[in-house]
Order: sequence, then structure tokens, then C-alpha cells
Amino acid sequence: MATRSLWRTRAKLAVAATALCTGGAAATVATSDDPAAALKLCTAVPLRLLRDSATAASIVFDYQYSLWGLPEGSNERAKIKHEVHLRSARKLQELCFRNGGIYIKLGQHIGQLEYLVPQEYVLTMRESMLNKCPVSSYDQVCEVFKKELGETPDKVFDEFDPKPIASASLAQVHIARTHDGQKVAVKVQHTHMTDTAAADQATVEFLVNTLHQLFPSFDYRWLVAEIRESLPKELDFLIEAKNSVKCLENFRKLSPHIADYVYAPEVHWSLSTSKLLTMEFMDGAYVNDVITIQKLGIQPSDVARLVSQTFAEMMFKHGFVHCDPHAANLLVRPLPSGKRRTFGKKKPQLILLDHGLYKELDFSTRFSYASLWRALVFSDANGIKEHSVKLGAGEDLYVLFAGILTMRPWNRVIDPAVDHLVIKGTDSDLSELQMYASQYFPQISELLRRLPRVILLMLKTNDCLRAVNNSLLQGSSLETFLIIGRVSSEAVVEAKMTQMKSLFSWIDIWFEEFLFEARLLALQIAFWLLRVRNALT
Repeated sequence: MATRSLWRTRAKLAVAATALCTGGAAATVATSDDPAAALKLCTAVPLRLLRDSATAASIVFDYQYSLWGLPEGSNERAKIKHEVHLRSARKLQELCFRNGGIYIKLGQHIGQLEYLVPQEYVLTMRESMLNKCPVSSYDQVCEVFKKELGETPDKVFDEFDPKPIASASLAQVHIARTHDGQKVAVKVQHTHMTDTAAADQATVEFLVNTLHQLFPSFDYRWLVAEIRESLPKELDFLIEAKNSVKCLENFRKLSPHIADYVYAPEVHWSLSTSKLLTMEFMDGAYVNDVITIQKLGIQPSDVARLVSQTFAEMMFKHGFVHCDPHAANLLVRPLPSGKRRTFGKKKPQLILLDHGLYKELDFSTRFSYASLWRALVFSDANGIKEHSVKLGAGEDLYVLFAGILTMRPWNRVIDPAVDHLVIKGTDSDLSELQMYASQYFPQISELLRRLPRVILLMLKTNDCLRAVNNSLLQGSSLETFLIIGRVSSEAVVEAKMTQMKSLFSWIDIWFEEFLFEARLLALQIAFWLLRVRNALT
């Protein structure tokens, strides 16, 4: 009965999609200011919906048919489920590549959800979605150059490699050399992106709204609003260039103690437009390439600390956050000043790429978010509840919010143990987290509906950073949370100092900070004792 109902639901969705899109196509084209673009949109949307429906039906049927009658917990079921996961992941990968655009971005995000989706999906998406996406032809690249700069690449540059070194959802990157001999990376927007982006947005909006009507508890309409706001900004490369400049200025002004350790490629403004971005070429290892990082003489644990410090400063002090820190957007190289070494190992410098997606946190949100993370690190149940409620989670879902942020169940979140937030990456840890996510899916949907969109982007950033840390350390690290605890505490104190009204307020703030520093010192001592014990055993 349930299976028959599911097939009926999918059939209704497909029929509604076809009727809506094909029936309204003529009217849309006739009334549009750009009939050619409107015709492309009305052609693309039904095709995407058809692919989505066919892929979803194929995956659902494969799971139901392949697992039918196999007892839960049996070795045979586990083996068959692994095979179905792999097949389904490849089908989803193919769908993302064929539709392109936003779908590839969604595939990239799945590749970061280390603890929420089966590993077969994570590994399949991660190995293909970050920098091996479908490419535009050289003729299409020339078309973009002619529209933007009036000349083909071979005229604009002294040298231009027609084969891209990387391709992502919105653009691809070519190596070139300027007429004055500088080696540069040229980011070229895919020619189809303007039309594809509109089609993707229309498709996602229709699917989300229809699913919400069929299943009221499935409310992801906030996703449509986020796409509508962020995608036009990501498609304007001049905004990306300005973001990279502002990012480095923030580190120089607000976090000078690590400013030398964070870098973004210099922009060649005269060779950049909204669809072309020419930047200094950067040599470095991808942040998840542990072997290459070690060959450079850098400790992966030093890189993990730097990544944590960098994004903690952005979130809690700058309020201007790079929201797409997946592995292909983070490079590592030895700090250019070779004098700075520790025990013969080189200090790392983190290079931030792809500055298209940034979010600004206003003072109130930044203060509450920093206060929440400080409470999480110090197992402060009252503080967790207070600041989760302030951020919109509500008194009924603040426990779930804490769990999503830390990927830890509530009893671990408030556990006073020094390593209460550390995920060890064991099979039991993974199983516990995946069960936790599936068990509370309706509540998670409601929580995501409530939270401000800027916090939803912080959750995405957390997912990316968690995946980066896991690749560097094979799990999370207590030291990572010590860094978060320190930076969030500093940010809270700085915020309170700006609002200080009397000497008594200053004394209260100073005493509060003294207590947190004492607790942080105790955590650090416990951390070092654990390391000594592990080294001796």
C-alpha cells in the first residue's frame, strides 16, 4: 500500500510539472522582454523535471526491489545495501552533471555531509564534484572573451592554455601568462550559466513548493529564497573580487596576529569583468591532500589548527564569512617567509579561493553565535539554550540545534568531559550520527525553516570545515574546539566592551572573562595530559 501510494505521488508530481511547464510556455515566451531567453527557460525546466523524476523513481525502486525480504541486520542485506548505495550515488552524480549549475553545487554539498549520508554518496560526490565538473569548449571560452573584453584569449594574453585546469559548477579555470610575463589563473563563466541558472531556480522552486503541498512537513522553501538571493551575486565575478579584497583587509585590521598566514590571490582588475576573473596564479596543495602537504614539510595538524583559527576569526570577529570552504577552494603552501619554522617543520599559509559566496552577520547575530559556540565548548546547558533561542531555534528545538552544530547527541554536548565534542570517526560514531539524523528528520526540517538564512549558511560552512578537518586528522580534534572556545570568548568580550556603560560593567566583564580563561586553561592542560598519556601507551 505504501509503495503504491509513493508511485502515485511521483506520478502526480510528474503530471503537474509537465502541465504547468508546457502549458505556460507559450504565454511566458509571448510576454517576456527576452523571448529567446524565455524559450530556453521553458524548454529547460520540463527537461530538468523529467530527469529529476526519472532519477528519483529509479533510485527508490532500486532500494525497494533490491532490499525486499532481506532481514534487518543480516550480512546479505548490508552487502546489497552497499551495492545499491553505490548505484544510486552514481545515478545522482550523473543527474547533477547533466543538469549542471545548481545541481552540481548540491552535489558538492552532499560530498561534505560526512556523518549524515552514506559514505558511498560522500565519496562519489567528493571525487568528482569539487573540480572535475563538465567543461565548456574553447570556442565557448572565446565567445565569453569576445563579449567581455572584445578579443580572443590569444590576443588578451601572451599565452593561454585552452585546456582548463579545473572546472566547477559556475565556471572553469585556465592558466595564462600576461604580456608582462606574470602567470595568472583565469576564471571563465560557463556560457550557458545565465539560462541554466534561471532554469535551475525555476525547477527547484517548483519542486520544493509542490513537495510542500504534498507533504506539509517537508518545508524547504527557504532554500528557494536563498538561491534567489545568492546566485546572482555568485554569477558576478566583480563581487567575488571585491569580497577577496575585503576578506584580507579584515584579517589585517581585526586579526593581525594571523594575517600573514591567510592569503587570497591578487586580482588583475583590468583583465576582469562580471564573467571573467583574472587572478595571480597560486601553487599549493589542496587542503585534503595530506600526502602532498607532508611532502611540503608541513604538519597536517598545523593546517587543521590554521583552518579552525581562520574561520573562527571570520565568524566571531569579522562577521564576514567565506561560506563555501570545501577542499577545492582551500590551498596550502609553506609560509613565504621561510624563517618561521617549528622543530624543522614549515609553517603553513592558507590560500582562500572562490570568494563568490560570503555572508555578513550583523552585531546581534554574531554576538549570539559566538556566545552559543562558547557555551557548546564549555558544556554550558543554560547558555546553549539561551543563545539558541535568540538565534531562532525556539525552546523546543534548541537541543536539536546544538546537535546539528556539533554532530553530537545532547548527552555528549553537555558532558563535562574534556573531549565531549570530539568525533573519533569510528564506525559506531558514524552509525550513531546517521541514525540521529534520520530519526529526527521532520524536526530538522522545521528547525531549518525557523533559523535565519545567514545561520543556515553557517551550518553549510560547518559541514565543509568538518569534512576538511576529518580529511586532515581522520576525525575531529579537541584542539579545534579549544581554538573555537578561545576565539568565541574573545569575540564575546570585545562585543560586550563596546556596549560597556559603567565601571561596574567593566568589572563584571573582566570577572566573566577570568572565569572562562581559567576554564579554557583547564581544558588545555587536560588536552596536553591526554596527548602525553596517548604517547606513552
